[in-house]
Amino acid sequence: MRIDFDNIFGHVIPLDNFRLKWRFTDEKFDKLPNQDLDKLQPLDSVASTFLWNYLIKNNLHKEMPFKKDFFRTIDKTRILDDNEKEIKNWLYQRGLPLDKSVFLSWDTENSMIVPWQLLIKYFDSFYYPSSDNLTVIDQSLAWALLFLHNDEIYFGTNTDFKQSGMHDDADII
Repeated sequence: MRIDFDNIFGHVIPLDNFRLKWRFTDEKFDKLPNQDLDKLQPLDSVASTFLWNYLIKNNLHKEMPFKKDFFRTIDKTRILDDNEKEIKNWLYQRGLPLDKSVFLSWDTENSMIVPWQLLIKYFDSFYYPSSDNLTVIDQSLAWALLFLHNDEIYFGTNTDFKQSGMHDDADII
C-alpha cells in the first residue's frame, strides 16, 4: 500500500509502541497529563520513512536550515536555560491555528502527528538539545519548523500568518 498524506492517519500506532514514548510518560523526563497524551499520534516506521523521504524529495534541508530560496521568510530563535516562556511565545506567534495537526519527523523511524498547541506547550519534551534535529511541517510545505541539535529553532514560511503580542493563557501555551 502506497502511503501519502491522505492515508497517513491510518498509520498511527499506540503510544506504548513508540520508541520515544518515555519523553512523555516517564516521570524522570516529562509525564504529560492523560488528556494531552491522548492527542499524541505516533506513526509507524512506514509512515516515518514516508515523511523523511518527503523532506528529502523536496530538498527541504539541502542547505541548513532550509534550501536556499525555499522560503520567503526565515525567523530564528535560540533556546537558553531560562527562556522557556519566550520560546513558547515565539512558537505561538508563528500564527498557526492551535488545533492544526502538524507532522513531526525525528528520523526514518520516529515521527508523530500532534496539534500545534501541544508542540508549543511541550516543545521541550518533543525536542532534546544536542541529540535531536526535529522537523515540523504540514503537507503543504508552505512553512516548516526546524529544531536543530545546537538549541537553535528556525521557522521558514511563504505565508504571512502571524499572531501578535504575548500570550499568558497557561491552557494554550
